[in-house]
Amino acid sequence: MSEHNANTMNLKLHVWRQKGPDAPGKLETYDAKHVSPDMSFLEMLDEVNETLIKTGIDPIAFDHDCREGICGMCSQVVNGVAHGGQERTTVCQLHMRSFQDGDSIFIEPWRARAFPIVKDLVVDRSALDTIIQSGGYTSCHTGGIADGNAILIPKPDADYAMDAAECIGCGACVAGCPNGSAMLFTSAKVAQLAALPQGKAEAAVRVHAMTEALQGCGFGNCSNHYECQAACPKGINVKFIAKLNREYLKAALN
Repeated sequence: MSEHNANTMNLKLHVWRQKGPDAPGKLETYDAKHVSPDMSFLEMLDEVNETLIKTGIDPIAFDHDCREGICGMCSQVVNGVAHGGQERTTVCQLHMRSFQDGDSIFIEPWRARAFPIVKDLVVDRSALDTIIQSGGYTSCHTGGIADGNAILIPKPDADYAMDAAECIGCGACVAGCPNGSAMLFTSAKVAQLAALPQGKAEAAVRVHAMTEALQGCGFGNCSNHYECQAACPKGINVKFIAKLNREYLKAALN
């Protein structure tokens, strides 16, 4: 039988392997054979892991959950770009037809001081949770569900808030930023609530608390490279960073 089917690809994977946070890491090379172009990137890694397990090698550790581009768990840098570089695409939505037979693919974890490596391609992104816990919510009555028309919201405001709410918290903005900044993530959460009447009561407290949490977690500062917007799989716009800055100044002046 032929080693190579015309409808499949053979690839060379250079994967970052690291046993733990304090262990040294390095790129190791594996062959991915008979890869269907219809596979997702994670399905390809699943098959590679099956081969590794059969040969007595530890499988490549990587995060995943929904595999539908919703949860943001599939955090990988593919060929130097967060999520592989396709516009508005997470790693789980990246298909192998984007590659060519014989390609070498480099796969690494998010690289940021605030995201310590847990193992291989898995990083600890709990710093984003810390930012949300500091103020990314409203303190409101949680009893019976209010009527949807009880608070009238202009459509432009609702659309603006929904655009910000598209953020899935994957951390690609941090991985793409040369400073390791989480300003795009934080600003999306601040802007979402700042645009709605339910969020205005705590707006000043929120923006200060979330900004302080951002700095305390070890993220870098924003210097307007716009790599965050380019890397974001949901297309979150840097206009929300401007909104965060305006909210911060407004809170400081009041």
